[in-house]
Amino acid sequence: MQAEFLQFLFSGITVGSTYALAALGFTLIYNSSHVINFAQGEFIMLGGMLAVYFTHAGMPLPLALVAAIVLPAVVGLLMEKMLIEPVKGAEPVTLIIITIGASLVLRGLVQIWLGKGTFGLPAFSGEQPINVLGATLMPQSLWVLGVTAVVVCALWYFFARTLHGKAMLATSYNRVAADLVGINTDGVLFLSFAMSAALGALGGILVTPITLTSYDAGIMLGLKGFVGAVLGGLGNGLGAVVGGLLVGLLEAMGAGYVSSSYKDAMPFVLILLILFFRPSGLFGGKATDRV
Repeated sequence: MQAEFLQFLFSGITVGSTYALAALGFTLIYNSSHVINFAQGEFIMLGGMLAVYFTHAGMPLPLALVAAIVLPAVVGLLMEKMLIEPVKGAEPVTLIIITIGASLVLRGLVQIWLGKGTFGLPAFSGEQPINVLGATLMPQSLWVLGVTAVVVCALWYFFARTLHGKAMLATSYNRVAADLVGINTDGVLFLSFAMSAALGALGGILVTPITLTSYDAGIMLGLKGFVGAVLGGLGNGLGAVVGGLLVGLLEAMGAGYVSSSYKDAMPFVLILLILFFRPSGLFGGKATDRV
């Protein structure tokens, strides 16, 4: 019984870490612009698919992983410059259509380029399982947990100790006031899209050796990351991390103790409950103006 619980716990925290990175991506963009980027899941997919492509092309794994993070970040920059900036201040429904449209275009291009197959990456440090009190923990899970923890700490330092991070925080609190004191809020939005895309791509790379990837893998990962962001309190960084982990745990425990058939439905039942009973999320994020 204990081993079974630990197995579900390890599984939930591992996949929940990926959702946490996706939720952080949603939060970064929402804080700087009050825009919710529904193409976030495609950045997760791009990270995994590009890492597979570069490694199959013969590129050393470390270099392939760096390239698979940098290129989605560039795509994020182009998306902000070409799609979001020209309609700055548009109605929420316009922004929804734009980000969903960008998601469909990215997914279609990857499908044409790399096909509909399912791809995998080799585990970063072997596949010899680690036995913990009767439960099995894969070494790749430690990579997911460790890198996510490092990213969370790095983001804390960025926002608490750097000028660019403080500029992003100021923009999130009051964009007009930030403009008045000389902060380049357009540049903040530009940076937030790059960071959001890079975070998504990193999550996709980390989870691909465990769950595999395909051109449409980002759909559910992005939606569950969004559930995590809303659960924690949209706009709250700590809430995004906690929310992502909770979604992963709920999914794993539900699949283990109830039925795996309902695994993908559980996060969406959770978001309905949150929206009904605590719309601001567990950590009381700011009120949502745009959806």
